[in-house]
Amino acid sequence: MTINLKNKAEIVEKFGKNAKDTGSVDTQIALLTEKILELTEHLKANPKDFQGRRGLLMMVGRRKRLLSYLKDKNLEGYRKLIKELNIRETK
Repeated sequence: MTINLKNKAEIVEKFGKNAKDTGSVDTQIALLTEKILELTEHLKANPKDFQGRRGLLMMVGRRKRLLSYLKDKNLEGYRKLIKELNIRETK
């Protein structure tokens, strides 16, 4: 399950500082979110894909750690990002 280059370029352009900024926390979280959504759809159709499920759990854990880092460093950016990506409900 990989994101095609067109989708990746759009995500990087939208969340990165420039078109080649794939390393910033916001961009990494956005890319992981897209991969998680794609893999979730795959697992709905293929419920016995246990390796895919393990990969999904690892991606969710990585995104959780990145979100925690962003929350500590930039609370307003964190709130804006989770609202824009529709990750969770905010209080």
